[in-house]
Amino acid sequence: MRTLAILIALFSLGACKEAPKELAEASSTNTEDKATVRLYTFDGGTVMVNALGLFAENDIYKGQSKEFANAFYVVQHPEGNLMWDAGLPQSLVGMEEPYTSPDGAFTVSRKDSLKNQLAKIGLTTDDFKYIALSHTHFDHVGHASALKSATWLVQEEEYKWVTGDEVQKQNPDSFEAIKDLNKIEMINGDHDVFGDGSVVLKYMPGHTPGHQVLFLDLQEHGPLLLSGDLYHFSENREFKRIPIFNYDLEQTRKSMSLFEAFAEEKNAKVYLQHQKEDFISMPEAPEYLK
Repeated sequence: MRTLAILIALFSLGACKEAPKELAEASSTNTEDKATVRLYTFDGGTVMVNALGLFAENDIYKGQSKEFANAFYVVQHPEGNLMWDAGLPQSLVGMEEPYTSPDGAFTVSRKDSLKNQLAKIGLTTDDFKYIALSHTHFDHVGHASALKSATWLVQEEEYKWVTGDEVQKQNPDSFEAIKDLNKIEMINGDHDVFGDGSVVLKYMPGHTPGHQVLFLDLQEHGPLLLSGDLYHFSENREFKRIPIFNYDLEQTRKSMSLFEAFAEEKNAKVYLQHQKEDFISMPEAPEYLK
């Protein structure tokens, strides 16, 4: 677990930093023949933040702790499947005890593997046309390398950053998680994945150079936004608090403003990916989360 120890320690310093559920069916508003889109949410592990003070520029969270959910998502569209984010490293599955970083800032665990969870909806890792990551911190890239047959949709700035010499030296596990993704489509800015407005990557840099969020237009539940790590939990969204380890604070503030304006424009429900309560509130949440 030496590399994992290095990985989490770097996260705390700033270099990086459950059973599935079907959410809804969606339809494109841009086409006459409406495409059915399904969203499934899976357990990518748990992050216990023992040093919540890292998540604000002031001392507001000093001495506090908070449990983070760590989901990954499957989007099924008639033109192909997309995986959004990739959870914690699968090496954590089967460990008898959660793993705590040497500095004590984070305790991480993961109960189930990608293969087992995908099987519950009849999919394998070969059934994906695309993979897209909100960003390339360790808790979002854990099983990315398992989707070698998928095309990685990545912001060019994020790709340059995670494959650069500095990240490879300081945070090698993040690079290792994505280095085998050889089918790459680099994008710059917002990207309509299927061309019908139902699945859109929104460029929101700041947490990392190429951070992005995911917009979905769902028929039963309406439009929604998956936040990536633009906001980790509700208080940070309410008060626009920024983790001390973000790549660019000013970019983050700008992205927050753009995100809120877009959410209002689309009347979109916002789900904060690390906010356990948001995860629980999604339709058909697994009983063990409640």
